[in-house]
Amino acid sequence: MYPYILHSGHLFVPTFGVLAALGLMAGLTLSLFTARKTGLSADALWNAGLFTLLAAFILSRLLLVVGNLGTFLHYPVLLLMVPSLTPLGIVLTIVVAIVYLRLRHLPLLKTLDAWAPCATLIWGFLALGHFAEGSDAGLPTTLPWGLAIPPDDAPKLHPVALYAVIAAAILTVALLVLLRRRWRPGSVASAALVAAGVAQFALTFFRQPYLYSDSTAFIRALDPIQWIALAMMVAAGIVFLFREREADDAV
Repeated sequence: MYPYILHSGHLFVPTFGVLAALGLMAGLTLSLFTARKTGLSADALWNAGLFTLLAAFILSRLLLVVGNLGTFLHYPVLLLMVPSLTPLGIVLTIVVAIVYLRLRHLPLLKTLDAWAPCATLIWGFLALGHFAEGSDAGLPTTLPWGLAIPPDDAPKLHPVALYAVIAAAILTVALLVLLRRRWRPGSVASAALVAAGVAQFALTFFRQPYLYSDSTAFIRALDPIQWIALAMMVAAGIVFLFREREADDAV
């Protein structure tokens, strides 16, 4: 594992951070291509994507500070370096992004279609970052591609992050192929949400289970990522219904 791409004295450059930054830039760059496939302005989609990423970063940091104000007052820099994208942060980012798209008169469904392969490409880079730093632990396995970790007599583990990289790559290519066809707006986005949700749900069966500290039995019934995966599938249904309503209104 390579948690740091550069380590010199007190200078640490985390591999995950570098790959995350590369993934974000790759996603934004890909949006210039997908914009043309969906009939959108490349500059407008670039700006919308950049705004959404900045909104996610700022909102996640604000929620982190509000929830840990005492720690922030004592260790502000250290706290702000903690990864903090939460379900609430994602919901708030979605709301802010929708408002932005409305103000800029960008069609929601076409924008989601154009963003779908960009999002899965970013997912692939993030998963690659987790693989590099060894932060996505899998269950023990006897398969030949299992990851060996110290000590030498420890069981090999499923490379879950690498599975996610492969799933994200396949999904990105598939979505780009779908964009080349004349689908009704929203179709590619809904397909992406379902496929990514199923993939994330399936990956949890190879990942070490999440240990809840304090929650209801209902919440503990599923892993947090499984709940997110189900939410993605519900979101796909909402996009699909919205697509059908727009089609009816056009008729």
